[in-house]
Amino acid sequence: MRRRLEPLLGTAHAKVDNRRITAPAEGASTGPQMKRYRLGSPWRQRIVLDDQRELLLRPIEPADADAIREGFVLLNPEEVRLRYQHPMKSLSEDYLHQLTHPRRGRDFVLVIAEPLPPGEALIGAVARLSQVDGTREAEFAILVSHFISGQGLGRLLMRKLVAYARRRKLDAIHGDVLDDNTPMLQLVEALGFRREPSEYTGMTRVRLVLAQEHVDAQPQGPLS
Repeated sequence: MRRRLEPLLGTAHAKVDNRRITAPAEGASTGPQMKRYRLGSPWRQRIVLDDQRELLLRPIEPADADAIREGFVLLNPEEVRLRYQHPMKSLSEDYLHQLTHPRRGRDFVLVIAEPLPPGEALIGAVARLSQVDGTREAEFAILVSHFISGQGLGRLLMRKLVAYARRRKLDAIHGDVLDDNTPMLQLVEALGFRREPSEYTGMTRVRLVLAQEHVDAQPQGPLS
């Protein structure tokens, strides 16, 4: 089915698979001026960016696999390096399956997509929280494509992951960030994360301790 890509990607031109895609107009405002409308769940929101593009924040679905596969080829090499720490030309089928089939009670994955049904909507951002086996701690990973970056969506996704971790009463969440990924380091530090040494060369571990927080909300079960 032909995708309607303009709502996600904007107004400049590139070509993929004989279809027009778009990027934000040069010089357009990229400040975090989005409006958000809750759709019956804290994990599902309609987002209107300051340039009037409409997006949908929602849990990932198995039908999103093709859109994520296709969207990966639109990422530039620097985006891939900052997220995956090394060059990659494609995503493996095993990885896609794991991403789009979160383990019940162990993984939590959100996407920001076009306001179209899963399987039709192009995916512009993915945020994942995975509980480390044998612990009450989870690891996070976030990728926001350059087509919708600079709008505060990374901060929004990170806040959602933290909120979910608190509802699950996890002790902490962490991630390993490249030392030169200054925007991500600044973002998580603003949310209360602390830097720690990482076991990986050229990376910094950032960690948010939740164990001592007083959480009024009762723990929620995993999303079905």
